[in-house]
Amino acid sequence: MFIDFHTHTKLSKKVDFSLAYFKKMIRSARRNGLTALALTEHFNTTKFEDIFDTLDQHFHYNGHYYDVDGFKVFTGMEIDIRETGHNLIIGHRDDIRTIRARFANNTKKSTFPTFDQLFNVVEGFDVIKIGAHPTRESTPLLHLGNEKLQRYDAFDLNGKDVAKQPGTEEKLKELGVSLNKPVVAGSDSHLPVQFGCVKNKFYTDCETIEQLREAMVNRQYDLVVSDHAALKVNTARFVKRTIKMVRHV
Repeated sequence: MFIDFHTHTKLSKKVDFSLAYFKKMIRSARRNGLTALALTEHFNTTKFEDIFDTLDQHFHYNGHYYDVDGFKVFTGMEIDIRETGHNLIIGHRDDIRTIRARFANNTKKSTFPTFDQLFNVVEGFDVIKIGAHPTRESTPLLHLGNEKLQRYDAFDLNGKDVAKQPGTEEKLKELGVSLNKPVVAGSDSHLPVQFGCVKNKFYTDCETIEQLREAMVNRQYDLVVSDHAALKVNTARFVKRTIKMVRHV
């Protein structure tokens, strides 16, 4: 199974969810060798609830993922914390909905939950907690300290950082070793072209959140970094900037 653990289905937080754009993203994911992904849209995106509402209308939810013509879409979201930093929470659709509702009044920068507030909630659910791009210069996690970092299940080898910050892969692997935590790849795609810059090759075909977690913990996967990662990320960045300027989104 080839899976990407950090993906988006909107160009930006300001636009509404589009089923047509979602399908376009899945087609690109397939073309780039993926068979599954975790959909981790920002928790403070416009009309977050519309995403799952629309997917419920068009695709079968098979226990822990949407079955999109044989392609697995696990559910999740990306949550900011007040101390600075992003967190990927992946779990059952209903759990993600519940967690999102708990933080419905914390979607502005001044009201983001603290690390402890977030983790005290999510640790009550069967979810995978991934520290998103922990060494990114603008939104790091390392400042939280090892005690808090130990509460993550894994850390995100982020495609954007691989392309823009030399040495990211080595730093993430060192972090994983120092804390005895797995490192898994996430493209951070907002556009189809970015898929495939990084991905994970799992040795088994996982069907549940527990199976994903077990495969991570037992290191039953390989990280795959594309030789064209920088080209993919830079192209996506240019296209996104252009579209946002034209559409004012």
